[in-house]
Amino acid sequence: MKRICVSFVLLTLCVAAFAQPAQRGRIRDFGIAPGVFKPGTYNAITDVPGVKVGQVTIIEGDDVRTGVTAIVPHEGNLFRRKCPAAVYVGNGFGKLAGVTQVRELGTIETPIVLTNTLSVAQGIEGIITYTINQKGNENVRSVNAIVGETNDGQLNDIRGRHVKADDVVKAILEAKGGPVEEGCVGAGTGTICFNWKGGIGTSSRVLPADLGGYTVGVLVQTNYGGILEIEGVPVGRKLGQYSFKKSVESPDYNMSPDGSCMMVVITDAPVDARNLERMAKRAMMGLAKTGGIASNGSGDYVIALSVNPENLIDENTDRYYPTLLHNDDMSPLFEATIEATAEALWNSLFMATDMKGRNGLVIPALPIPSVLEAMQQPMLP
Repeated sequence: MKRICVSFVLLTLCVAAFAQPAQRGRIRDFGIAPGVFKPGTYNAITDVPGVKVGQVTIIEGDDVRTGVTAIVPHEGNLFRRKCPAAVYVGNGFGKLAGVTQVRELGTIETPIVLTNTLSVAQGIEGIITYTINQKGNENVRSVNAIVGETNDGQLNDIRGRHVKADDVVKAILEAKGGPVEEGCVGAGTGTICFNWKGGIGTSSRVLPADLGGYTVGVLVQTNYGGILEIEGVPVGRKLGQYSFKKSVESPDYNMSPDGSCMMVVITDAPVDARNLERMAKRAMMGLAKTGGIASNGSGDYVIALSVNPENLIDENTDRYYPTLLHNDDMSPLFEATIEATAEALWNSLFMATDMKGRNGLVIPALPIPSVLEAMQQPMLP
């Protein structure tokens, strides 16, 4: 019984999960390159300068499969140099802490933490502890912690509330740039997507120089249902695993469309809260490209923020003079957001492995060979 840092998660899963029948990899590793814009160096949210990600994976015994993923937008004191930010709610069956202040003020002042539904309180506590202990925050008496969640209660003993505030602080303090581990790690350890194993996914896009050269990075936590599509191919239908199949063709089959998805969008483009909300709306289009439907029982949230250095909000100054793109310059950022979101969602599935959890439940990984075969078949009528 021990807490496992994400750097050891692959070794742990070899013991905790069934042997994988096929090599796992990101979607581009199998020759599928979504969109028209190129990804950044790591094809991750960390391609945006200064952005770091930390993860703590908690696998204990037979029924604890959960964790924490923390996104740190920039290397400075976030409370003292706030980021322009916005939130868009695709469907609000969820618990996103801190949403009202973001909408009211158009800023965030803390790292963003993702975890499971019943650990939001611990996420808040951890962020508060981290923030008030930062140098320069000795007199801080109000912290608007941003904590998102999805429900991992099928694979995880969620009622046991195994995530602690110390795990949250650890994820924040150990956040780093560079490659980001995906699949069954951090807040994605126990999540399920389209009845296959979901998890953490990430992707990025870098705009061509004549469109500004800006970077858009996305990180997702996938736990939703619907009818899986990949690059326009109805893979879920072809593989016979999709929501509403019970009513359409197989009375004995039951797959709920419910679940949740957290999407975090970060850019270095000089945009304010209003245009960040417009970008956040486009992330939902990325969700739709994967076959997600934002069902009645789904919490689908997008947090979007800008880390453009000139537009960070220093409250020690008397005035705020942001430099902003014109509305007419936003369309490339919209396309980049859609592309990076969809690819991040697909990466979460491609990188996840089989997982055995609570009550012996086994959720299989997406069968990549079958997916690739289905994508070569003629389109369904």
